[in-house]
Amino acid sequence: MFSYGKDYQVIVVGAGHAGCEAALAAARIGCSTLLLNLSLDAVAQMSCNPAIGGLAKGHLVKEIDALGGEMGLTIDATGIQFRVLNTRKGPAVRASRAQADRRAYALRMKQILEAEPRLDLKQGAVDALVVENGQVRGVKTREGITYRGQNVVLTTGTFMRGLIHVGLNHYPGGRAGEPPSVGLSDNLRNLGLQVGRLKTGTPARLDRNSIDFSCLEEQFGDDHPRPFSFLNRCIEQSQVSCYITYTNERTHEIIRQGLDRSPLYSGIIEGVGPRYCPSIEDKVVRFPDKDRHQLFLEPEGLQSSEIYPNGVSTSLPPDVQLAFLRSISGLEQVEIMRPGYAIEYDYVDPIQLQPTLETKLIEGLFHAGQINGTSGYEEAAAQGLIAGINAARRARGEEPLILRRDQAYIGVLIDDLINLGAPEPYRMFTSRAEYRLLLREDNADQRLTPLGREVGLVDDARWAAFEEKIGQLGRAREIAGRVRVAPGDRKQVARLGLQELNNGASLEELLRRPQLTIKDLAWLDEELEGFSSEVLEQLEIETKYAGYIRRQEDEVARFRKTEEVRIPDNFHYAEIGGMSAEVIEKLEKIRPRTLGQAARIPGVTPAAVAILSVLLRRG
Repeated sequence: MFSYGKDYQVIVVGAGHAGCEAALAAARIGCSTLLLNLSLDAVAQMSCNPAIGGLAKGHLVKEIDALGGEMGLTIDATGIQFRVLNTRKGPAVRASRAQADRRAYALRMKQILEAEPRLDLKQGAVDALVVENGQVRGVKTREGITYRGQNVVLTTGTFMRGLIHVGLNHYPGGRAGEPPSVGLSDNLRNLGLQVGRLKTGTPARLDRNSIDFSCLEEQFGDDHPRPFSFLNRCIEQSQVSCYITYTNERTHEIIRQGLDRSPLYSGIIEGVGPRYCPSIEDKVVRFPDKDRHQLFLEPEGLQSSEIYPNGVSTSLPPDVQLAFLRSISGLEQVEIMRPGYAIEYDYVDPIQLQPTLETKLIEGLFHAGQINGTSGYEEAAAQGLIAGINAARRARGEEPLILRRDQAYIGVLIDDLINLGAPEPYRMFTSRAEYRLLLREDNADQRLTPLGREVGLVDDARWAAFEEKIGQLGRAREIAGRVRVAPGDRKQVARLGLQELNNGASLEELLRRPQLTIKDLAWLDEELEGFSSEVLEQLEIETKYAGYIRRQEDEVARFRKTEEVRIPDNFHYAEIGGMSAEVIEKLEKIRPRTLGQAARIPGVTPAAVAILSVLLRRG
């Protein structure tokens, strides 16, 4: 085995969305960093849907950007359709989504990685870790090279013992056209980590030239596309349309007739699939009363003829795929360019992680992304960013960054993983956050950019832009509280659509009225009217929802009283009387850091938490 002869402070294994964020974070913080990938032609690949963001996922991307990550900037530069979802609902659940040019996204991210001074990007297949006395010391590749490193971040995606299923045929692969990683999951098992099996899937890719778009519903992007990154003010590139169509009863009958050749229903697939993104055959079986399912036909890029049919992920045989697709309106003559498939892969139970994403068993070993049982590019990138930050801070002898549930969706994500595990692929939803009115997309920078500055990821340009925005927001609040509309000013009252204004009112008071928006009021002050749309939007949300926001802030204050009670690392749960053996077993397995974390472990009763609280407060 050849030792490369260069010691790294951080080694990242896998250059998917988690690995890219982890490696960039570690290098930008100041650590010598190595990023290894099976193929340097497959960096930042979008293996499934060529899109970034969506419900709750858009929140994660905004938080990644606010901390100084790269995903938001890359999708802003390569997106081809931008939309804000849930615009008719409250601000807590509004979410950004962008269709990406798949190749352009990967190319830009690779260019960013290659330009980072402290980052080495190399090709290699890691099949074992170097571990000495419970401490990771590097990695070994199947090419016969050992790379030494103080910290290792594993972001293996679907590649560990990946097995692809197309009908009853199956073959090893990390994704279509690429080999799997063989040996690493066995090495992790031998080191004492619990390894499980999950499944995901993807639809066929269709030839644009064989689709009749004239009979389909066209879906446009927003007239004024909103960027993901807080550094960007507008989106320059032109947008393309997506199209909507539906399955029908004929489609469902073809699928039902092909179930005997489905690996999902013939028992060949062992891994647990995603509940919230089921295959089309799963939808047909689980929802027999539903006479149609929606498809979004999404372009894979400006220079590509491939169309991604979002909503019909499948592992049925190719002939069944072609038959059911051709039963759908607009797809009667469709040609399949790549068949859909399911993929099984190994993951490591995230209950074995600390909130830093470092494993409890092996010091200096961090996990991020699908190795932790999550699904989605955004969930992976968020974990990668935190793992990279904490690997770098560990290398530098600094305190780790741990985000709370009331602080970020990233905090919710990691807290759920380490307390609940991932018995099925984990997907982020706004409903998972208890304080979602505080965790909006629009205020992600206020919540997290100071932390990004503290850890060394927010550079001077981003910090200056942030301080300017905060200054404008403070000034806008002052104006809204000071400027008043007098009851005798009939012109202003009439223009606002008000019948009367008996005692006069400040702009802040008027903005609390449900029928008035900031656009209705900004013209009343020239300086206010000149502020950016982002500042005015935040002013409106803060004002209209002030009572609800204060209520959630009070809940957070109460939550922290419990959350911040620290449990000593050497706490002996078995010696506590009054708790069941089941509760003790769960506490010993997860080893919660705080009383709040203990309370969120399934099976740990309120009575057990009360006993712990009394003992901890007594010291």
